[in-house]
Amino acid sequence: MLKKIIIGLFIILSGVGLYKVAGLFSPGTFPNAETYGIDSNENELIKVIRQFKETNPKYVPPEKFNLLDGRYKANDYWYRVYFYYPETKEIVYTWIRPVNSEATTLGFVRINKGDQLGHWKDINRDFDSSESKDQKRKFTSLILNPIKEMIKHEN
Repeated sequence: MLKKIIIGLFIILSGVGLYKVAGLFSPGTFPNAETYGIDSNENELIKVIRQFKETNPKYVPPEKFNLLDGRYKANDYWYRVYFYYPETKEIVYTWIRPVNSEATTLGFVRINKGDQLGHWKDINRDFDSSESKDQKRKFTSLILNPIKEMIKHEN
């Protein structure tokens, strides 16, 4: 009887262990996104991003693209945010999601080059390492750092 209990526990623990290990290797929805931790709750970050876009309207994608920030469905996990680099005609697709009540993750996902949608390239996958690094630097200096500074001034 004790042997059956031990075998049963071993099977259950093995199953739970395999489930956890499989979770480590699953790619997720945006496996190539460059993620940044933000010391702000999701609602505050959304508010600051809106303020950033109002203050810097050149970073708002042109209306012709009809790219609206937000969740596509009420129960969507990702809050999508789009930015625009007018000098290079690039649209930046990012998402945010809460970590907890005091922190949020911002994911830099992909870039669309040109005057039409459909030319998306995933960061960390479709760019060579040098170009990917340049794009991340550009995003950090033009978008991310100013948003982080605005958050500091809000608190």
